[in-house]
Amino acid sequence: MSTRLNLAPNIADGDAFYELLIDTHHGLDDAQSQALNAKLVLLLANHIGDLDVLRQALTLARGGQ
Repeated sequence: MSTRLNLAPNIADGDAFYELLIDTHHGLDDAQSQALNAKLVLLLANHIGDLDVLRQALTLARGGQ
């Protein structure tokens, strides 16, 4: 059985998370901001750990079905 990517809202306070994300980027130049995003993706991918779920997320993020 394959695990599916959860697309349902799953963050208790999405606005607070968005504010935290923006605040984390505050004061960074473009290169630092891109590096932060890359590190965050790798940390969260490691937390997820399921290659099928990660593949689904990457496909959707790129604009695929």
